[in-house]
Amino acid sequence: MIRASKAVRPAALAATGLLLAATAATLQPHPAAAATAATTVTTATATTATATVTTPKRVLFDNSKGETAGNADWIISTSQPDPLAQNANPSTETSWTGALSAWGVALQKTGNYSLKTLPAGSTITYGTGGALDLANFDEFVLPEPNIRLSSAEKTAVMKFVQNGGGLFLVSDHTVSDRNNDGWDSPAIINDLLTSNGVDNTDPFGFSVDLLNIGNENPRAITDTTDPVLNGAFGKVTGSIIRNGTTFTLKPADNPSVKGLLYRTGYSGNTGAFFVTSTFGSGRVAVWGDSSPIDDGTGQSGNTLYDGWNDPAGTDAALALNATAWLAGNGGTGGGTGGGTGCTAAQLITNPGFETGSTSGWTETNSNGTSTINSSSSEPAHSGSYDAWLAGYGTTTTDTLAQTVTLPAGCAAYTLSFWLHIDSAASTTTAFDTLTVTANGTTLASYSNTNAATGYQQRTFNLAAHAGRSVTLKFTGTEDYTKQTSFVLDDVNVNVS
Repeated sequence: MIRASKAVRPAALAATGLLLAATAATLQPHPAAAATAATTVTTATATTATATVTTPKRVLFDNSKGETAGNADWIISTSQPDPLAQNANPSTETSWTGALSAWGVALQKTGNYSLKTLPAGSTITYGTGGALDLANFDEFVLPEPNIRLSSAEKTAVMKFVQNGGGLFLVSDHTVSDRNNDGWDSPAIINDLLTSNGVDNTDPFGFSVDLLNIGNENPRAITDTTDPVLNGAFGKVTGSIIRNGTTFTLKPADNPSVKGLLYRTGYSGNTGAFFVTSTFGSGRVAVWGDSSPIDDGTGQSGNTLYDGWNDPAGTDAALALNATAWLAGNGGTGGGTGGGTGCTAAQLITNPGFETGSTSGWTETNSNGTSTINSSSSEPAHSGSYDAWLAGYGTTTTDTLAQTVTLPAGCAAYTLSFWLHIDSAASTTTAFDTLTVTANGTTLASYSNTNAATGYQQRTFNLAAHAGRSVTLKFTGTEDYTKQTSFVLDDVNVNVS
C-alpha cells in the first residue's frame, strides 16, 4: 500500500516547519577505464618497470590553484597540459622539470598511466565536455592548493568523487599562505569539505587540523591487507613531517575513514598524518605535508628539498601506492580494479523505490502502513518516490531490508544512500532512531538529534563482505510522542 501521507501526525509535522529537500541533479556515472591485465611495477625508487595494459589510468595533476607560488613547485612538468611534450620517454626525475617530477616519471615508466596537468588560469570542471574536464579522468591530484576553489569548482570535485573518481589531497601546515591571498591549504581543504553544494556535512569523515608540526616521522599502522600500505610500489612503513599538519577523523560522519599513518603517541581519531576514505562510488586520500612529495629538483629559483627519497620515510611508495588505489588499481598485486573477475555494477534492486512499491525489498511495519511514499510532505531526493520510515508520533518500528551478493576481486564496495531527517522532538536527546546494519552489524545510527534541512548522502565501505551475500537493513523506531521522520532515497551498492 502506498500512503499519501501519515494522517495521524499532521500537527506534529507542521510544528517542525518542514522544508523541501534541495533539488539534486541526476548524476551520470564516472567513466571507468576498462579492466587491465596484471602489472609488474616499480619499487619505491621507481627504478624499473614492465607493464601490459589495455587502457591506462588517467591522472590529472592540478596547477590551477597556486601550486607554484613562493618556493613551491608542485608540478610534474613545465610542459602543460601534456608532460610528454617535454620528454616523451622520461627515465629520471630530471627528465621533467618540477618538484613532483619523480612522482610523474615513476608513474609514466610503468606504462599504466596517462598523465596531464590542469594549467594555471584554468578552471576545475566536471561534466562540461572539455578536454581537461574531470569526467575524462580517473584521479585528480590537488597538491597543496593555495587558491580557494570557487563554488562551482568545489561542486565539480565532489561530483567527480561521488561518481567514482579518486581525489588525492595534499595539505601543508597552517599559516602556509604562499601567495598571500588569505587562504592556505588547510583552510582551502576544510572549505571544500564544508561548503561544496553536494554534501556539506563532513562527507569524507575528516577535517584538517590547524597545526604547524616542525619535524617528526609518522609511522604506519600495522595492516598487512591495506592496498596503500602494501601496494605494488613497495611496503609503506612511515613518512616525514617537515612543517606539516594532521587530521581529525570523524567516523560517525563517514565510517569508511581510516588513518594509515600517525604521529608518535597518537592513534584512533587524532594525530592521523595520512588518511583514506570513500564518498559515493569514489575514493579519497589526504596527506598532511607537501615535503614528502618534494623530490628536490624543479624550476630555477625555488628552494626545494628531497623528501621523496628521505630515508626517514617511505614516501615514494606511499605516494605511488595511493595513486594506484585512487585510480582503481587497488589490489596488492597492482591489477586494475583490485583483482580479476570484477565487473563494475550497481546491485540494489529498486534503489529509488520508483516502482511505487517495495519490490526487491523486504518490509515490516508495526502499524501496518507501507513506508513507500509519494506525497509532497516528504518529497523524494530524485524521481517521485521515497521510503518514509517512522514519523507517526506514536510507538512504531518500520524496517526495510534487501540482500545482495558482492562479487569477489573488486577494489571498491560502497553502500550509499540519501537520508533526510526531520523531527518535532528534542535536538539534544535521542528518542527516535534509524539504524543501518549489514548482516546484523551496525554501520551507523541516526536520531532526532541529526534532523536537518534537505537530504545528505551517507556512504559506507562493504569490503569486509566481499565474495558473499550481505543483508542491508534500515530500522526506524519511534517512541510514543513527537514524530521523527527518516526518509530514504537512492540506495545504491556499487562495486568496481
